[in-house]
Amino acid sequence: MSDWSKVRLHVVTGKGGTGKSTVASALALALAHRGANVLLCEVEGRQGIARMFDVDPLPYEERRLTTGLPDDDGGRGVVHALHIDAESALLEYLSMYYRLGRAGKALDRFGVIEFATTIAPGVRDVLLSGKVYEAVERNSRNKGAIQYDAIVLDAPPTGRITQFLNVGGEVGGLAKVGPIKTQSDTMMKLFQSPRTAVHLVTLLEEMPVQETIDGIADLKRAKLPVGGIVVNMVRPRDLSAENLAAARAGTLDREKVESEVKAAGIEVTPVLIDGLLHEAAQHAERRALEDEQREVVRDLGVPTYELPRMAGGVDLGALYEFAGLLREQGMA
Repeated sequence: MSDWSKVRLHVVTGKGGTGKSTVASALALALAHRGANVLLCEVEGRQGIARMFDVDPLPYEERRLTTGLPDDDGGRGVVHALHIDAESALLEYLSMYYRLGRAGKALDRFGVIEFATTIAPGVRDVLLSGKVYEAVERNSRNKGAIQYDAIVLDAPPTGRITQFLNVGGEVGGLAKVGPIKTQSDTMMKLFQSPRTAVHLVTLLEEMPVQETIDGIADLKRAKLPVGGIVVNMVRPRDLSAENLAAARAGTLDREKVESEVKAAGIEVTPVLIDGLLHEAAQHAERRALEDEQREVVRDLGVPTYELPRMAGGVDLGALYEFAGLLREQGMA
């Protein structure tokens, strides 16, 4: 448990395959309550938000996506979505700060924008994170823009997240002084402040947990604020500790299993019972490994939240269910 009420920017990262996009979407739904406006944005070009919510691919434009999880009195906030790409972010930056409207688009036609975002390492990440910063720190340059109560970023994977947010280091190799350096320093003040939290998504498996450990260490070295750990796809706890131990040891009461299968109206065969006992043993072994990794995560001393594995996959209904669980556990 922790208090994230002062956080404006929730960065969600995790090893590929852990479900960070699912967690980011659920967190946005959970935060959009009591009339709050929440922006859910992505920067990896995968259109994950569109697929998650089953809508058309998103442009570089903030769009109303859905309503958030209802409050006890039925009130809801609103979730908006934004797909950020580096080229569009650079054009917007040139327009807002250097008034290069049509001239910027001309540069784009000549391929200068693509050149600028690929020739210098780190420029692309600076542009992407710069748009995230702009969404948090709205000013008069972006006239008529929505003021958001919270921003949720579906961020790059754990292995890249420190580099992505460490814009000061990236820009340091490009500009020692000037407006770009000044703006990158301002961005770092936000990213390193208590108004930002970097949440990590993991599974109860050795590799994702180890990557989470390494990610936390990297974030701390860069003085970036570590948020919570969301343990995703947790298996159900349908068997007692006694039955799990018996399943692992291969000592489950075969006759009892047969009688219960028969009571369920299913024809009992030796092959069926053998298969059930084998599945039980595998499930028990997996649960034991998960319990070991849960202890490793717990020892990290970081607020931890859990979301269950959905046998039928994740749809919009599941996202709202996850949002409710995150709120019940104190993440939103």
